[in-house]
Amino acid sequence: MRNEDATAGFNPPPPLTVQVERGSTAQSELRFTSTFRVGRSKECDIQLQEPSVSRVHLEVSFDGERWRVRDLGSSNGTYLEGSRIQEAVLPDRARLEVGRGGPVLWLTVEAEDEPSRIEAETALRQRDQPVSVTQVISRYFVESGSDQAGHHTMTIRRAFARVHKQRSRKYRVMIAAAVLLLVGSAGVIAYQYMKLQNLKAMAEGIFYAMKSLELQVAKVDAAVPSQGDARQRSEMVARRAQLLEMQKRYDGFIEEIGLYKRDLSEEERMIFRVARIFGECEVNMPDRFVREVKRYIAKWKTTDRLENAIRRAEQRDYTTTITRQMLENHLPPQFFYLALKESQFFEHSVGPKTRWGVAKGIWQFVPATAIQYGLQTGPLVELPRFDPLDERFQFPKATSAAGKYLRDIYSTEAQASGLLVIAAYNWGHNRVRSLIQGMPENPRERNFWTLLQHHQIPVETYEYVLYIFAAAVIGENPDLFGFGFKNPLADVS
Repeated sequence: MRNEDATAGFNPPPPLTVQVERGSTAQSELRFTSTFRVGRSKECDIQLQEPSVSRVHLEVSFDGERWRVRDLGSSNGTYLEGSRIQEAVLPDRARLEVGRGGPVLWLTVEAEDEPSRIEAETALRQRDQPVSVTQVISRYFVESGSDQAGHHTMTIRRAFARVHKQRSRKYRVMIAAAVLLLVGSAGVIAYQYMKLQNLKAMAEGIFYAMKSLELQVAKVDAAVPSQGDARQRSEMVARRAQLLEMQKRYDGFIEEIGLYKRDLSEEERMIFRVARIFGECEVNMPDRFVREVKRYIAKWKTTDRLENAIRRAEQRDYTTTITRQMLENHLPPQFFYLALKESQFFEHSVGPKTRWGVAKGIWQFVPATAIQYGLQTGPLVELPRFDPLDERFQFPKATSAAGKYLRDIYSTEAQASGLLVIAAYNWGHNRVRSLIQGMPENPRERNFWTLLQHHQIPVETYEYVLYIFAAAVIGENPDLFGFGFKNPLADVS
């Protein structure tokens, strides 16, 4: 999990230099001004191919005030000055051991340059003042006793005193007016700030009340059969109208706050919009999340996998089927990108053998989940091979099952958080799902932002969610991010 500075301040981090030491051999220094990771993985900023080093071993980040180091669940631990740590603030000079007996990182926080350029220039100007000006001030305006000053000098002093007195009165009035103006301005600013904070709090409250109502609607929808009586159908219509009204109110608050009008790039606005699409509150989105999404967008740019997968889906008309199933289950069609990440839309996709069985098909269902949602497994169920008799490879049936499965997660344990749905889908049988189920059962306290800020999730799950989210952001406007395909969901209605 990489969430330490999700609520960090805006102080720029001082540069951090890192020197890697293996035995008696030292590498050249590296210099960082933002979060970096250390491990064996190619995606780490510092790669260490040593037995004691985990795939993604540790992370160093700036929390707004200090640099911090955090172990990412490594097998052999992280040692700061000889003591094993989970998370700690870095001193200005630190020795970090990556696994007991492993490589050593020497980390040094660079000091700020002193004196500043402005101070130096000021000192230079003061040094170079003409001597004649100093002599004039000393002669005419420094009191040295009237018996030592001539008539001309005293006349100039009296004239200066009179002008100074008149201007002093004028300046006192001006200063008093300025103080009143500043006090008034400060009051206006404070009022506007409090108003903004209150609007944000109200918007957040409306959002989570809206999500709670959405959960109620989902439960009623699941309980009422398609041929329910008139009263039940009327109740569903009323609840959905109420939900629509709350969505309009929330949009009004977002408009008044000016969330999308502030100094955001178009890429950042897109990130906010997609977070809302996935059922996350953009008002309290951690700042760190925006930076991380940008980082994963950059990762997609290094490969043609995204573009190839979307072209593959369009050629086989997968997009229409997925969109229809998601909308029928009242889910955002952007779950299209979950299937993309699972299989790249290879119709005969087969995963590795795991303790839960072999995942197969576009949606990579494991056998138990497939059976639970009405799919028949084939005679080769235990083998990592394509099986024409396995319904997981029948795209329409598998997509219908996926829509129901995602809807059930969304309306129960994920509490209407689309990103929690994605996290649960990836690691549905491990501790991530247990973490989610252990969180309070309400949308305000059970959502992806809360999971990031208060729980350590596996790196694989973290990257899985960020890759899918970044792909969805790119897909909304591929040209904006330098991709050559069209939005595959542009015709969704």
